[in-house]
Amino acid sequence: MGSAEKKIVLITGANSGIGYEAVKALLESNKAQYHVYLCSRDLEKGKKALEQIRAEVPSVTSTVELLQLDVTDDDSIKKAYEHVQSTQGRLDALINNAGAHYDFAWVDGKVSLRDCFNKAYDINVTGAHIVTYTFIPLLLKSSDPRLLFVAGLSMLTQAAEQFFPTPSLPAGWPKRVDFETIGYRCSKTALSILMLDWNHKLKADGVKVWSVFPGMLLTNLGGGDSKLLEMVKKMGAGPASEGGAILKSVVEGERDADAGKIVSKDGGIIAW
Repeated sequence: MGSAEKKIVLITGANSGIGYEAVKALLESNKAQYHVYLCSRDLEKGKKALEQIRAEVPSVTSTVELLQLDVTDDDSIKKAYEHVQSTQGRLDALINNAGAHYDFAWVDGKVSLRDCFNKAYDINVTGAHIVTYTFIPLLLKSSDPRLLFVAGLSMLTQAAEQFFPTPSLPAGWPKRVDFETIGYRCSKTALSILMLDWNHKLKADGVKVWSVFPGMLLTNLGGGDSKLLEMVKKMGAGPASEGGAILKSVVEGERDADAGKIVSKDGGIIAW
């Protein structure tokens, strides 16, 4: 099967975690054939991920290609676009998966409170917006264009006791929060607002747009922080493969009726 007959998918932040599992899930699919761009900011990490995924999924007719893409670097985004444009000429699905979490780094004194928020927004929101803005011309050349944002559970929709994963805090200052996530969660809520805007802008073009909430999963989002991973495990986090599975289901049309909404891994829809 030639690349013209395959669905062309680009996944940012795909050298590990949910992005990696999404690449793997698409390659293993029996519903369609894909050419997947495994995007990585760090080429060496990307090469290791590519070797690993080819070892884990050795006998498939779908294909995977490593592409350097740093969502915080406009030149990197432009070069990635030019490569896809020259090699494939279109994009059927863009998955904005790249994400970062700096709250624990702030708690540990490794970054300032301002940088904790600004770095998260730069990667999780601004980067996703610029990648989308850049690749839209290639999406519009698809007969079935799909745009996905890997977002978090919106704080706007949840009661406080559901949203905050920590116990109520006593009076006094400073507050000690053992599982600090506010910078990350604010940015992921903003990402779903961004999804709504793109959904509005692209309706007349026939582009289906979603925010995908994969749930709390075990990834290296916090830079592989062992303390963070241990806390997430105790809170019942599932494997990253669950995130890959829901992204695959959206790409393959199982959530088309929910376009323009935040969808979760259990089949639910998160209302605003």
